[in-house]
Amino acid sequence: MKYLFSILIFIAAFNITQAEDGYKLWLGYNKIENPVVIEKYRRTIKGYLFKGNSPTIKAAEEELNLAMNKLLDCEIHAVDNLRSNVILAGTYKNIMLNLQEEISNKLKTIGDEGYIINTLETEGKQIILITANSDIGVLYGTFHFIRLLQMESDIDNLNIVESPLIKLRLLNHWDNLDRTVERGYAGFSIWNWHLLPDYIDPRYKDYARANASIGINGAVLTNVNANSWALTEQYLKKVAALANVFRPYGIKVYLTARFSAPIEIGKLSTADPLNPDVRKWWKEKAGEIYGLIPDFGGFLVKANSEGQPGPQNYGRSHSDGANMLAEALEPYGGVVMWRAFVYDNNVPEDRAKQAYNEFKPFDGKFKDNVLIQVKNGPIDFQPREPFHPLFGAMPETPLMMEFQITQEYLGQGTHLVYLAPLFKECLESDTYAKGAGSTVAKVIDGSLDNHTLTGIAGVSNIGNDRNWTGHLFGQSNWYAFGRLAWNHNLTSDQIADEWIRLTFGNRDDIIDMIKDIMLSSRENTVNYMTPLGLHHIMGWDHHYGPAPWIKDKPRADWTSVYYHRADSNGIGFDRTVKGSNAVSQYHPPVSEIFNSLEKCPEKYLLWFHHVPWDYKLKSGKTLWEELCNHYYAGVDSVRSMRNKWKQLKGKIDDERFDHVSMLMKIQEDEAVWWRNACVLYFQTFSKLPIPEGFEKPDKTLEYYQSLEFPYAPGIRPKWH
Repeated sequence: MKYLFSILIFIAAFNITQAEDGYKLWLGYNKIENPVVIEKYRRTIKGYLFKGNSPTIKAAEEELNLAMNKLLDCEIHAVDNLRSNVILAGTYKNIMLNLQEEISNKLKTIGDEGYIINTLETEGKQIILITANSDIGVLYGTFHFIRLLQMESDIDNLNIVESPLIKLRLLNHWDNLDRTVERGYAGFSIWNWHLLPDYIDPRYKDYARANASIGINGAVLTNVNANSWALTEQYLKKVAALANVFRPYGIKVYLTARFSAPIEIGKLSTADPLNPDVRKWWKEKAGEIYGLIPDFGGFLVKANSEGQPGPQNYGRSHSDGANMLAEALEPYGGVVMWRAFVYDNNVPEDRAKQAYNEFKPFDGKFKDNVLIQVKNGPIDFQPREPFHPLFGAMPETPLMMEFQITQEYLGQGTHLVYLAPLFKECLESDTYAKGAGSTVAKVIDGSLDNHTLTGIAGVSNIGNDRNWTGHLFGQSNWYAFGRLAWNHNLTSDQIADEWIRLTFGNRDDIIDMIKDIMLSSRENTVNYMTPLGLHHIMGWDHHYGPAPWIKDKPRADWTSVYYHRADSNGIGFDRTVKGSNAVSQYHPPVSEIFNSLEKCPEKYLLWFHHVPWDYKLKSGKTLWEELCNHYYAGVDSVRSMRNKWKQLKGKIDDERFDHVSMLMKIQEDEAVWWRNACVLYFQTFSKLPIPEGFEKPDKTLEYYQSLEFPYAPGIRPKWH
C-alpha cells in the first residue's frame, strides 16, 4: 500500500511538472503531432555536428538537442564527422567547407549577428548548413531552424538569409532594487538582488534563452526612475553575475544612471555635467563597471522629467548631460540612451509639444555614442497616439524607439490586447521628412539618415509570475516586440501566426480562432477606452480604470480634463494652428492633414481638434452618436472574443484555457465599466441621450466616481 501511494505521488508530481502553465513560453518544443511531418523530419535529420567550443556554440548545441529530441520524440545525437542528413552548424571559419560562392558572398552582407540556413550537397552528402560570421549568428540561426520545426515547415530546400535591421534591441525593465516593478503586473522583479551574486536562479538562463530566440540582445536591468545604489560596487557585482549568465546568449546588460549619483554615492557637492570633478567621477565609475563587466552595454537615462534630476538643474542642456556620460563610456564602446520623455508643468506649452521643443534645437550636438530614446507617441503609451513628431525631426541624431510592452494604459494585467498592430501602426507611419516613404521605421533603422548606431527598446512586462507575464497573452507582446525589433517588415498577422503555432500547436482551427481574437483585440480596446483620439483619461496615479473626471491635482498635465477638454460645445484638444499648434511639429503634408477637421483621420480626431457634439462624421452620425457607438462596439467586441475563446474548450489544455477564460470575464466587466463611466461623464457636457437600442448603464456616474483603488498593482507601495 505504501509503495502504491508513492507511485501515485510520483505520477501526480510528474503531471504537475508537465502542466501547460506557460513557463516554457514559446519554447515548449511539444512533440509534433502530424505523423507525416514527424516521420519526414526523422528521415531528414539523423544527427548534428557543431563546430566550435565557445559558450555560445555550446548553448546553440544544447538548444538544438533539447528541441529536436522533444519535437521528434526520438534520440537525435551529435556526430563526430560529416555525413548525410546531418545538421552542420558553426561560423564559416570553423566549418572547413568549400562553400558555394553564392553563400560566401551572402556572408559578407549579414554582419555580426546575421545567419544563413541552407540545404546543400557537399562531398556527396546532403546536409543542412547553419552558418554565420560569429557565434551569436549561429545561435540565432539555430533558433530560427528550431522555429521551422515547431511550425512544421518544409525543410527540404532551405535558402534563408537573415540579419537584424536594428543594432540595439533591448528590453527596459522598470524594476526597483526592492523587487517592486513600476507598471509591472506579473508579480515582483525576476532579479533577486538580495541573493545575487551567489545564487543564480535557473530562470535567468531561461530568460536569456527566450530573448535570444527572438533576437533581443540587451537588457536594461533597472528602473528609469533610477536608484544610485545600482552603481555601487555591491550591486555592480550582482549585475556582473547576471551578465555572466546572459553573455553566451548575446545579451548585454545596461543600467539606468541616476544623474545625481555623484552626490548620493560619490559624496560630491554637485552633479553639474561641466564640473571637472563630476566628469572625473563618471569616468572612474565607467572604469569600475567595465572592470567587472567587460561587455557592459551602457546607460539609459531619464533626466529632468517627472522630478528626476538632470543637467537642467545646473542650467545645462540635455546634450551637456548626455555627452558627459558618453565621454566616460566612449573608451569602452558603451552607449548612452537619453530619454526624450520630458515635460514640465510650469511650461505653458501643450505637453505634447515639449519633447520636440527641448530636443530639436540640439540635433547634431550629441556625441556619436548617444541615442535619443523617443516614445512612440508624444504623450505616454496611450492606447492610440499619432507618431511622435521627433521622428523625422532630428536627422543628425540617432533616434531610438521606445515601445511599452507592459500594458500600463491597456488593461494592465487583465486585458487581452495584442500589441503588434500598435507597434506596426507607429513604425509604418510616414513622417514625410524626406518626402513620401520616410517612415518611422526608416528613421529608427538608420536607413533614412544613414545612421549605423540604431536602437529600439520595449518596456518589459516580465515578472516572477510562473508564466512570466501575468496574462498568458502578454507573452505574445514580448514575442512580437522581439520579432519586430529584428525585422520591422513582418506583419502583425505573421507574428501572431508564429506565436500561436509555437505556443498552442499547428491545428488550423485553433490558429484561426486565436488569431482572429488577437488581431482584433487592440482596436476593441481603443473603442471601449479612448475612441476617436481621446487620451489620458484613466485613473489617477495607478492608471487603473476610467477616470475622465480627474482634475485639481498638483500638476495640470497629470489630470484627465487637461486632455479631453470637454465642455458644452464639444470635446477634444485643439492642436491646430488656431490652438496649441502642435500640428506644426510635423512635416507637410502630415501637418496639413492633422490640421484639417475634414481630412484628419477620425482615429486621431479628438487628439487634434475640439469638435462640436453635433458635428457630422463620415458615417453620417453626430460626434456624440459616434462616440457612443465606439464605446458600445468595444464592449460587444470583447463579448465576441469571449464567445470565440469558449469554442476552444477541449481543443487546448484546461489550465491555459481556464486562465484566459477567467481573465476574459474580468476584461468584459472592465470594458463595461469603461464604457458606462465615460459615456455617463461625457453626457454631462453633451446633454444628449444615449442612442436608442443601447443598454443603459446600471450604475450612476456618482458610483463610478466614488470607486478607489489604493492598492492597484503597478505602483510602488508605501512600505511601513
